[in-house]
Amino acid sequence: MSETANAASLDAMVIRAAETAVDQVARAREAIATVVFGQSQVVENALITILAGGHGLVVGVPGLAKTKLVDTLGTVLGLEARRIQFTPDLMPSDILGSEVLEEAPGGRRAFRFIKGPIFAQLLMADEINRASPRTQSALLQAMQEYHVTVAGESHDLPRPFHVLATQNPIEQEGTYPLPEAQLDRFIMQIDVSYPDAATERRILLETTTDVSTKPKAVMSADDLMAAQRLMRRLPVGESVVEAILALVRSARPGEGDATIDQQLSWGPGPRAGQSLMLAVRARALIQGRLAPSLDDVVALAEPILKHRIALTFAARAEGQTVGGVIRRLVERIA
Repeated sequence: MSETANAASLDAMVIRAAETAVDQVARAREAIATVVFGQSQVVENALITILAGGHGLVVGVPGLAKTKLVDTLGTVLGLEARRIQFTPDLMPSDILGSEVLEEAPGGRRAFRFIKGPIFAQLLMADEINRASPRTQSALLQAMQEYHVTVAGESHDLPRPFHVLATQNPIEQEGTYPLPEAQLDRFIMQIDVSYPDAATERRILLETTTDVSTKPKAVMSADDLMAAQRLMRRLPVGESVVEAILALVRSARPGEGDATIDQQLSWGPGPRAGQSLMLAVRARALIQGRLAPSLDDVVALAEPILKHRIALTFAARAEGQTVGGVIRRLVERIA
């Protein structure tokens, strides 16, 4: 068979796999919508995060179904999901696990590793900023390297492995802000806002009866990993690559417009560009397209960059916001 025929056959296989993945993701969105009402953008961003193979920081006030969203995602995507409630007294061993000394019938003693709740495919780190920096850092290696080290021994985490961490943006007493190194591990910040009137009416009517809707699995872990591999094979046009580069680099002090530079304390590193490249592919696939466009870059710029940029004190005093700065940067590339 010629190289041209081989390429055509490969392209046909990719298209068929993409069609299957698009159908599965569409059914997953429908299944999630039966339980999580009216948060279509939040659900899409959560699916983008997982399809891109990364972790998400979910930010919203209490009562906006953040926990229900993660539980539902685990069920619908066929993933083993666990939840850790972060508190000030939580220790790293409460997350990673620990070694215990056991005595065999013959009197021989040996250490045995007992896995912690981090050994899951989808981990919800609830109110992550309530734990101490020492405990927060226990997630760093896992989120980046997909294994943990306890007593000098490395233990691989299940695959796929995703963390969706939640934060309350209002109540900050007794919290420890996440360090920049850990924030950068999250592909995107998913902001959860209040529902509109129609959605809130539906919530009132459908969640206060003795009948509750249970989500059903429409994908498996193998299906998800196949979609993740496929997503990385989607082509990205040169114009999209240049837009991502221009956007990320212009968000750094000394790299972009002088008026914006004065407002930036620090900006995104190369990992932000990598996250945006993966996310635009995932968004295209979720929406049934086989290649991302500039619209995907524009739509995902704020959730990808928002937690990777800090403003100077003077800019904050003038009422500037990170979101406003990102929107001005996007206007220049759009």
